[in-house]
Formats: sequence, C-alpha cells, structure tokens
Amino acid sequence: MTPERFFSLLLALQSRPDTTVAALAAQTGVSDRTVMRDLRWLQDAGFPVVARRGRYGGVSMLPGGALDTSRLSPREREHLALTGLDPDQRRRLGVEEVSGRALRKLTGTRPADDLLPVGDLVISDNRPWFGPEPAGVSPAALIGDLRRGVRLKVRYEREGQAAVWRTVDPYGLLAKGGRWYLVADEEGRPRLLNLQRVVRWEPLRTNRRLRPGTDLAAVAAELTSGWETAGDLEVRLRIQEYQVERARRILGSRLTIGEPEADGWRHAVLRCRVLEDVRHVLAFADTATVTDPPEAVARMKELARQLVEHYA
Repeated sequence: MTPERFFSLLLALQSRPDTTVAALAAQTGVSDRTVMRDLRWLQDAGFPVVARRGRYGGVSMLPGGALDTSRLSPREREHLALTGLDPDQRRRLGVEEVSGRALRKLTGTRPADDLLPVGDLVISDNRPWFGPEPAGVSPAALIGDLRRGVRLKVRYEREGQAAVWRTVDPYGLLAKGGRWYLVADEEGRPRLLNLQRVVRWEPLRTNRRLRPGTDLAAVAAELTSGWETAGDLEVRLRIQEYQVERARRILGSRLTIGEPEADGWRHAVLRCRVLEDVRHVLAFADTATVTDPPEAVARMKELARQLVEHYA
C-alpha cells in the first residue's frame, strides 16, 4: 500500500465510524478488491479494523485506532494528504517527497509477507502525452492565498474572448490530465477555471463563502463528471471497425460505439457541446461518416470544402 492511500484510508475510517467498502473505494480511487486487501494489511499491522459482511455489514475502526500523526513532520503530513499527485506536481506546491518514511512512522510494523513494497513498483506521471509544461499561473504562486481562505478576484480569459474579472469563492486546486484548475463557486454555482487562462488574481479581504455541506472533492467530482459526459448535441456517425479503438482513445467517454455490423462499419454517437465539435471527426477522414443531425452533416461538408480549397 502506498503512503498516500494508507493515509487516506485511515482518515476515512476515522471520520466515518461506520462506512462501506464501496465508499472507501470511491474515496481512495481504487477498486473494492484493493480496499479489502488494504483493510487486511491494516489488520495485520495492528489497527483495530473490523469488516462485517451481509446486509447490515460495513467497515469500522474500533476505539483506540485513531490516526496518530504527532510523529510526522509538517511536510510529511502535507505530502500524505495530497493523494493522487505525482512527485513533480507535489514539488510545484512546495511539498517535498517523503517516500515510505512517514508510513513506517505511523505503523511501526512491517507486513508479515516478504513482498516488495508497492511504492517501489509503481510510478505516477500526471503529465499529458507530448504536452509542454503548463503555462499561465503557477499553482505554487496561488496556494498561499488559497490557504488564507479568502475570496479571489480573477482576471480570466476564454478562447477568442477578452479577459474579464470574476469574483470567486475558491475550494482549492485540481490537478487533472497534466493541467491545474481552480475549483470555485461563482455566485453560488460551481466553476472550473484553467490556471493557463488566469491572467492575474487579487485576494480580497472577505472570507470565502462556500455552499454548506460540500467540499473540494465533491465539487471537483461534480464538475469533472459533468464535463466529460455532458453535451446536448448528439452527432450520429458510422465508423469503420479498425478505427474503433483509435476513436475511443481520441474521443474518450464522449463516444458511444454500437455493435459490429456485417459490412465492417459500426454506428456511433458523439456527444458534443457545440456544433463545431464535429471537427473531431475530421481526424478519421473517409473512415468515419457523419449521418445526423442535418446541421452536423452540412458543417462536415463545409469543413471538407475548406480543406480542399486550402490544399488546392
């Protein structure tokens, strides 16, 4: 078990007297099977963790199993709390790598088996493929004002639009796909602001005003799930069988693929936020054909005409 997951799992058990394996899996970002293995590891390490099966079952930690972080240095506590970030992202926030040292301080024991430590066998790299270093505001520059818990005035620019000032109530930062985002409420509604588009910011003297009953993890999950699956425009297309896996890599969860057909093609649906998103289909040339709605077909024809004129 990695130090980060160990820390997250114990915090979850301490904050929830009675929970479930599924809830722990969702909170730590692993499978139910991995959580069960981790719970057995905790039991072997001497933590009074009880797992009950059945309809009224669940997971709990008996009294005396509270997480004692008094032996950790401040940097070790910060490092373990930043679950999911790779070492480069931790360095940008000014948090030093502590490896498994903090884990050994907390447990005081070693697993009974003779297996190699998981931390020596897994490396995380949250940078995008072929991506340059993120531009814009550095998360390390912003983190100081976020820790003060104040509102922010952010000068933010959208593609093709002039930058405007926005007043937000920040929850914190999200690192996803090699980029950094500011998770905040704006007029009571959740927002995800790409730090690459933040021109500047100013801390205000008033404390942030967050919606009751929510936190950074919940708001980030709400925003990213909606971002990946939402789209009011459904573009129907046919795509050749040998391009299906490539299409899934490029278009991700926005694409729904139908069953194979006898002619070597498949029907598919691409969820788009705006009509111009049909440009993504151009990457497949004549191996994908947009069939509906009519405005999407017309836009593809226009884009094809522009390409022919461009290369004529």
